[in-house]
Amino acid sequence: GKDSVASLLKDNGFTERDLKAAIQELRGGRKVTSQSAEDQYQSLNRYAINLNERVRSGKMDPVIGRDEEIRRVLQILSRRTKNNPVLLGEPGVGKTAIAEGLAQRIVAGDVPENLKDKTLMSLDLGLLVAGAKYKGEFEERLKAVIKEVTDSEGQIVLFIDEIHTLIGAGGGGEGAMDAANLLKPALARGELHAIGATTLKEYQKYIEKDKALERRFQAVIVDEPSVPDAISILRGIKEKYELHHGVRITDDAVIAAVELSSRYITDRFLPDKAIDLMDEAAAKLRIELNSMPVELDEIQRRMMQLEIEREAIRREDNHDREAVLSKELAELGSQRDELKAKWEGEKSVLNNIQVEKENIERFKTEAEQAERQGDYGRVAELRYGKIQEAEQKLKALQDEANANKDGGGMLQEVVTSEDIAEVVAKWTGIPVSKMLQAERDKLLGLEAELGRRVAGQSEAIAAISDAVRRSRAGLQDPKRPIGSF
Repeated sequence: GKDSVASLLKDNGFTERDLKAAIQELRGGRKVTSQSAEDQYQSLNRYAINLNERVRSGKMDPVIGRDEEIRRVLQILSRRTKNNPVLLGEPGVGKTAIAEGLAQRIVAGDVPENLKDKTLMSLDLGLLVAGAKYKGEFEERLKAVIKEVTDSEGQIVLFIDEIHTLIGAGGGGEGAMDAANLLKPALARGELHAIGATTLKEYQKYIEKDKALERRFQAVIVDEPSVPDAISILRGIKEKYELHHGVRITDDAVIAAVELSSRYITDRFLPDKAIDLMDEAAAKLRIELNSMPVELDEIQRRMMQLEIEREAIRREDNHDREAVLSKELAELGSQRDELKAKWEGEKSVLNNIQVEKENIERFKTEAEQAERQGDYGRVAELRYGKIQEAEQKLKALQDEANANKDGGGMLQEVVTSEDIAEVVAKWTGIPVSKMLQAERDKLLGLEAELGRRVAGQSEAIAAISDAVRRSRAGLQDPKRPIGSF
């Protein structure tokens, strides 16, 4: 009971003063004023995710480009009052990625002096609301978070993704305080540094209506990246996907992912839709790598069929036919063993490549952490010892994998543009061959293609084909329709 706890604390050298100091530190100087007071201690650690820590532990994808938007966010954060940017853009254009890019810059020290030691915390509204049983409990938790951020005197910047969900959150009916009203005073005084992110539609629907909240935020428009920019973004994050799936992604596949998604998947936005294409194509290939190759599977099925046949013939005492079947089974058995050994050998090489890539990634993260802590001996040991050693092993394994492929390998571990086109075909129902056909060939054969379907309208077909060719060549005024006939 109580005595055993007391004696345990005494045996370990705890005094009453130590215990009081620990409780004081946990409470952060706050008094117990409600039944759920413990929900408010260290509330930032409970209800927010430290993005700086995620960067340090290497759990974040690199953020490519978006320099203009990040610079604008830094300018707004450096203002004296109303220093709260809100990122506005369509779903999937990379609003959250800009906040992650800011965290990466803060950790790397690539920000102005006044923002050097800031910590970026991402508020998780789901955690704030979860388990709030009594009326007002959600508001208490949010007040505790705001207090911790304001007490840090500008050292903590709060990132609120989907900020429109704060409007009406916690308000228990007419005239009740919602979460947005709790934020307003701290935002206006410049005590609370916050970065919001939401879509244009939701911003207009929820935040623009509340003029008092809107004027406390400065809008930063995040446009959809162009096709060349999206290709750069995918090239930058390709390595993370290769590492996760244990496959290689060719540059042709990256370009195809952006171009095909831009043309055929019109209801979503770059770079999100192109990343999803690349991810799914790599996942599909990984599953195929882990499954038995078709030729081996066919031999096994054929052997099973012959075994059943041989058992049936044994009952009829047809020794000649049984001998023929046994011979065929023996031949198939040796073929199967040979193919199986080859398959397992290739698979083992590919698995070892994956292991070495993961080791290199881990060593790089460790080296970056050691460099930040000033442990240069460890940095040298990792960069000029372990990483180089792992890279040499990786090169030898890749040479072996290439040799297997040249000798008619059974496993295909490279994502190509054809794989990407197959995924687009599954999403949209457009045949793969049509997607991969060159644009020039399509446009040159347009009259012939239309002529097969429409009879006796050669002038109309020629006029439409010319209009389409002008449009695709970029010779037409973009403000006018493609054609008016």
